[in-house]
Amino acid sequence: MLERLMPKSDEFFDDFDKQCAATVQGAKMLHELLSDYRDVPERVRALKDVEHQGDEVTHTAFNRLHKQFITPFDRAQIHTLLSRIDDVLDLANAAASRLHYYEIESSLPDATELSRLLLLSAQKVQEVVAALRLIKKPEQILAGCKEIKKLEAQADEVLRSGLGRLFKSGVDTLTIIKWKEIYDLIETATDKCQGVANVIEGVVLEHS
Repeated sequence: MLERLMPKSDEFFDDFDKQCAATVQGAKMLHELLSDYRDVPERVRALKDVEHQGDEVTHTAFNRLHKQFITPFDRAQIHTLLSRIDDVLDLANAAASRLHYYEIESSLPDATELSRLLLLSAQKVQEVVAALRLIKKPEQILAGCKEIKKLEAQADEVLRSGLGRLFKSGVDTLTIIKWKEIYDLIETATDKCQGVANVIEGVVLEHS
């Protein structure tokens, strides 16, 4: 009887899945924009719409966290996980917005590569978060977390080498400042993916 009266905690996993789906979509849109640089204002607005959808999912999940008695794992871990996934999408949107507001005329290969690594990271985050439903298979989840960390390390290297090329490119200082900020936003998004992996590792180690 008591179990029937308690709210179901599976809804949190549904929230995670929706949030990750929006994040992957946003990362994909950013990568596609940088890979095929045209119709920038319209495509940036479309990404912003996805970011709003992600915010709505996060808001709903936070409300559920405050109201629901039963949770699948520690509340603080759920809150951090939701926040970091939301950060990934926010940063992808911020990078796209800068492309528009800074009137960037064409893409750069290093920016495209960073966005590719971000997309791969977001997809891997989606995979490991979904696997939390099967927390009795920790090896699969931990292997995915390791892959996310490898991608983040690759993004670090692309950022360093990309900034080096940017500074030696001979373009004006203002353009360098604009691109440096865009690079940093995309790379920071991969950092947040690693943050998600760190939280998930903690959850798995506590519950496996």
